[in-house]
Amino acid sequence: MADELSHVHLTGAQIRALAQPLRLRLLGQLRLAGPATATKLAAELGTNTGATSYHLRQLAEVGLVIEEERPGSGRQRWWRAAHDMSGFRRSFYEGDPEATAAVDWMEAQQVSRFAELAQNWRQALPEESEVWQDTAEISDYMVQLGSAQTTAMMREIEEVIERYRRDGLDDPAPDARFVAVYVSALPLVDGLIEAGENES
Repeated sequence: MADELSHVHLTGAQIRALAQPLRLRLLGQLRLAGPATATKLAAELGTNTGATSYHLRQLAEVGLVIEEERPGSGRQRWWRAAHDMSGFRRSFYEGDPEATAAVDWMEAQQVSRFAELAQNWRQALPEESEVWQDTAEISDYMVQLGSAQTTAMMREIEEVIERYRRDGLDDPAPDARFVAVYVSALPLVDGLIEAGENES
């Protein structure tokens, strides 16, 4: 049975360290593909080994990656992610302008990454099977909620995703592949939507 996800709420030091393009990519790659050496990561991400090693050490200093002991690995150092997931809340860093700036950067990266993944999928569509073309979905819903209701809704969505994650590891489907699931709940700040635009 699949293990529960380990989750960390980023400290000020951690989010400041993570707010750097290569470090963010390194942590993401370790979480997705598992333990690796700096040489392997550099080849996968198209960087040089020296810079990769430096940024791995910076992540290790704040506890986001851990050096893994591997007998017989010689001078090669293996690294793994310390947690499966990380999260942050802006209010947690009140009074820490550098951490707040890091939150701004991280959120901008999330938006950019979603746009990149969505565009990559659209470009790949002609080569995908009909079943995957019909399965992949981008939807939006407009609902009227209070802050507590919004928080509760997001927790329920996360529970559903976690259930499917465990099922996917315990009993993979024949056509299983990684699927990026992005979840957002953003209050409207530009006025009311037009009638008929509540779902697409």
